[in-house]
Amino acid sequence: MSEIKQVIVVRTDLEMGKGKIAAQVGHACVLGAENVRKSHPEWFDKWWLGQEKIVLKVPGPKELQEIKKHAIDLDLPWSEVTDAGHTQIAPGTTTCISLGPGPEEKINKVTGDLKLL
Repeated sequence: MSEIKQVIVVRTDLEMGKGKIAAQVGHACVLGAENVRKSHPEWFDKWWLGQEKIVLKVPGPKELQEIKKHAIDLDLPWSEVTDAGHTQIAPGTTTCISLGPGPEEKINKVTGDLKLL
């Protein structure tokens, strides 16, 4: 089996503060891990040992939706974080998505060209 990792892709156009980004990425990690724990327990079990995570960025909602569509096309588990609107962001705004945990080569097909946050 290949290496298993989780990638979080964050929108930079929202100009979230560092703490807000950290919270949103935390939500994405938990949502993604729980999704994969249920749907692909063998991936989750392998990932759990090291919990590799990478946080990448996209400039806006269009690019984030393209990443999501590509993940769906490859049958890669994904989870979307939509903000409740209690602080910096309007309610219902998608701030980031989680891809995986899943096979590294599959995730790289979706996110290989993105830059680190």
